[in-house]
Amino acid sequence: MSITDRYYFQLYVADTGPNSAQAIKNLHALCTTHLAGRHEIEMIDVFKQPIRALTEGILMTPTLIKLAPAPICRIVGTLSQVDIVLDALGLEPTQP
Repeated sequence: MSITDRYYFQLYVADTGPNSAQAIKNLHALCTTHLAGRHEIEMIDVFKQPIRALTEGILMTPTLIKLAPAPICRIVGTLSQVDIVLDALGLEPTQP
């Protein structure tokens, strides 16, 4: 991946539930640290858009979908295990 790649995410959440709130917080922190200025996040509340969630095959929340850059990647959970999330997204950990 190039350091100029723009990342596009969809985060499916369940209203303001604790796991959804934690995933939102963790994704924002990850993007601020590793993708500053080169990411876009679309939040989709499955309670407000249930048909869209079903169409996308979302069975659990929170679910993060990385649409760009390719390949598409799905991660289910609060995104709290940063090293695992970074690896799944094809990103390198920040060096101290």
